[in-house]
Amino acid sequence: MPGSNRIIKPNILMIAPEPFFESRGTPISVYQRIHALSQLGYHVDLLTYFLGKEVNIPGVRIFRTPKFPFIKEIPIGPSWKKILLDIAIFLQALVLLSKNGYQIIHSHEEASHIALLLTALFRIRHVYDMHSSLPIQIRQTNYRRITPLIAYFRLVERLVINKADAVITIGADLDEYIRTIKPEVNSIIIDNLPLQSISPVTQPAANYLRELLNIDCKVPVVYTGSFERYQGIDILISSAKIILSQNPNIVFILIGGNRAQIKKYKSKVQQEHLLNSFIFKGRVSAADSLDYINLADILVSPRISGMSVPLKIYSYLNSGKAIVATNIEAHTKILSADIALLTEPTAAGIAEGILKIVNNPEFGKELGLQAKLFAIEKFSYANYLAKVAEIYQTILPITGSAPLLENLTFKG
Repeated sequence: MPGSNRIIKPNILMIAPEPFFESRGTPISVYQRIHALSQLGYHVDLLTYFLGKEVNIPGVRIFRTPKFPFIKEIPIGPSWKKILLDIAIFLQALVLLSKNGYQIIHSHEEASHIALLLTALFRIRHVYDMHSSLPIQIRQTNYRRITPLIAYFRLVERLVINKADAVITIGADLDEYIRTIKPEVNSIIIDNLPLQSISPVTQPAANYLRELLNIDCKVPVVYTGSFERYQGIDILISSAKIILSQNPNIVFILIGGNRAQIKKYKSKVQQEHLLNSFIFKGRVSAADSLDYINLADILVSPRISGMSVPLKIYSYLNSGKAIVATNIEAHTKILSADIALLTEPTAAGIAEGILKIVNNPEFGKELGLQAKLFAIEKFSYANYLAKVAEIYQTILPITGSAPLLENLTFKG
């Protein structure tokens, strides 16, 4: 109706093939995207796996695959579990698309393969949320020697980029890469947000953790993230042997990993006679993860390979704590010597970096301060929201009086 101030809320079917919500990588990124679209006035139906914690986001309905009792968790990378669940997602997406008047499919990760077929069948638009290049990612897994699998993912990735109406990437390298495939691609770079944008963090909680863990006189070095091989947990443990021989007043707190991985690394730590200096807390909530980050004197990312920036780095920066990270592409896309101590991806390199900060606390405090200032300037929610609005306005504008960006706040 002419002159109406009513916000038109287009229907978006977002497909996220992972447990949702879990306090790790892509699920956090999915949460941030959905929340931004909701605040911008769009209506989103999220189709995801049956695993994960329930969350309530205004204007968002969550649909899940049927439960498979024999699936308790989803490993990172390709697996028969993901194939089974992705088939279920495809079938459920067919039903949802037949019933609802969606105008966009917004896909994450390998859901882009599903969206490629669905958008052709239903003649609707496609936004591809590209967190990484899947064929490159597969090369870092146990499937790296299966050449036909990598060739398949490379072929489909090119088709998706060529057919998508818009592509969201998380870094300049991915944006440059997709432009080698389609120079005129409609794309935008949207950096992830720190976890602090989802959950607040308080100093009293960190003080309570110190007492609970009985580490009052220790220097806590904290790692958060998965325990996959490329994350460098092995070299972190090897570095600890060097560090503790020079300064036994350090404790390593590791957040993440599944039960099998924790058992494996606990056994390795025990073999090295370091068990009293390691605390394994497993997977925790986003809020608890932030409390452990705030507890840290030093935050560490010993990753040994990869191109995409680990999501933990955004939260590390925003914490204002000293960061020790390996000097690899996944880190140096954001980190520099001004805001983090970058080391060689070796046990000796990490040990040297951690000991440098332990022996020079003022240097660590200055690194943390500069990291915090950098995060405040570069990773604000207002900028994030504006970029999500920008890419969506190119393919499905909201008409009427949408909320003003400067009045929007992120409420976890």
